[in-house]
Amino acid sequence: MHTSLVCSLTGDVHDLHCLQGLSRAGKPLLARYDLQSLRGLSPDTIRRRSERSMWRFHEILPVNDPAEAVSLGEGLTPFLKCTQRGEFARFSDLWVKDEGFNPTQSFKARGMSAAITRALALGVKTVALPSAGNAAGAATAYAARAGMQCVIFVPEDTPPANILESACGGAHVVLVNGLISDCGRLCRAACDRFGWFDLSTLKEPFRLEGKKTMGYELAFDLADARRTETLQLPDVILYPTGGGTGLIGMWKAFDEMEQLGWIGPARPRMVVVQAEGCAPIVKAFHDGAVSAPMFPNARTIASGLRVPAAVGDFLMLDILRRSHGTAITLSDSELMQGVEELARFQGIHGAPEGGAVWRAAVQLLNTGWIRSDETVVLFNTGAAVKYNHLLRCDHAIRLDHTSPSAMDELEKQLRASDNPVIG
Repeated sequence: MHTSLVCSLTGDVHDLHCLQGLSRAGKPLLARYDLQSLRGLSPDTIRRRSERSMWRFHEILPVNDPAEAVSLGEGLTPFLKCTQRGEFARFSDLWVKDEGFNPTQSFKARGMSAAITRALALGVKTVALPSAGNAAGAATAYAARAGMQCVIFVPEDTPPANILESACGGAHVVLVNGLISDCGRLCRAACDRFGWFDLSTLKEPFRLEGKKTMGYELAFDLADARRTETLQLPDVILYPTGGGTGLIGMWKAFDEMEQLGWIGPARPRMVVVQAEGCAPIVKAFHDGAVSAPMFPNARTIASGLRVPAAVGDFLMLDILRRSHGTAITLSDSELMQGVEELARFQGIHGAPEGGAVWRAAVQLLNTGWIRSDETVVLFNTGAAVKYNHLLRCDHAIRLDHTSPSAMDELEKQLRASDNPVIG
C-alpha cells in the first residue's frame, strides 16, 4: 500500500486518506511506497505467486489487501519475439509487448483496475472521464465490476467499438462535437456540478500505478525469455504516446525496482511515438522545451494518439532527456502500413498505435539511432478489433458455387495475386 502522495513538480505531500485530483500546484500526484521496508521482497517471491494478474505486485500497488482489488485479470500480457521475416529480419532482438490481450483489449485496463480499486476504497459512487476511446471501455468495465456508475465524455467520431462497449456496460455516454480536450473541459465542469470523481488521465494518482506494472512485467519477461534469474531491461522502448501515463508509469517502475534492489541504474532509451497530425510532445522535445503547448488542429485516425495537450507533458519530456531517448512522428498511412505488416509477418493484430511504433523502429534503424543488434521492445497498446472500421478487404476472391469452372476461376485469380499460394 502507498504511504504518501507527492506533487510531481514540488514534492509537497498530500493526504493519502481522502480523494485527490491534481496537486495544489496543479500537477499530477505520485504515489510513494516504503520501498526500504520491502527490500526483502524478491523477484523469486513474485514468480512463485499463483495470482494471474498485475496484482501479483500488490505490495507496490494502491491496495491494503489484494483481495480488495477490482480485477478482471489484467496484465501478464504476451511478450513475443518477432520472427525475422520481411523488414523484421533487420532486427536481431525485437520484441512486442502485446497489451491487446488485456480485458477490454487495451492497456487501459491496468490503469482502470488500480484507479477504480482505490476509488471504491474511498467511497466513490460515480466516476467520470473524458476518453479518446479505449479508456472509456475500460472505465465502464471496471466501474461495473465495482458496482459504480460511470459517465464518459468522448468525441463523437470516437471508434464505434468503444462507444458500443461503453453503452453495453451501462455507462452514460456523452458524445461531444470536439476533441478530447473539449471532452475534458466538459467533464471537469460536470464533476464540479454533480460531485462525480474525475478519472481523467493523470488527474488522479492511481491510473499511473496500474500502468507502471508494464515496466515491472517487462523486466520479468526479458529475464524469463533469456532463462535467467536476474531481471533485465531492454536497450530501447518505443511507446505510442497520447496522455503518456504508460511512459511515465514504466519510468516510475524502473526507479522503484532499483530501490528494491531488483535492477541497477541502467535504463532503456525511451522513444515517444506520435502521429504527424497530433504531436505535441515530439514538437516540444525537438524544440528543447520543458512543456508542450496545445497542438493545433489535432487529427489522426489513431484515436489513442489524438491528445493535443497532456497534463504530464513535463514528466515525459524529462524522461526522454534523462534516458537519452527521442521522439518521432508518423503519418496515418505509415502507421496503418505498420498494422498490416505486424499482422502479415508476425500474426499480431495490433491497433494503429502498435503499427506506429513498428514503423518508427524502422525509421530509427534506418538513421542508425537504433542498432540492429540492440534489444528493442515495441508496445502494442490495443487490439485492432477496436479499429475494424479502418480496415479493408479489397482483394477478396468471389466465386459462384454453382459454376462448373469455379476451380479454374479460383486458380486464375490466385495466380494473379500479389501473394500467390500456388506455383
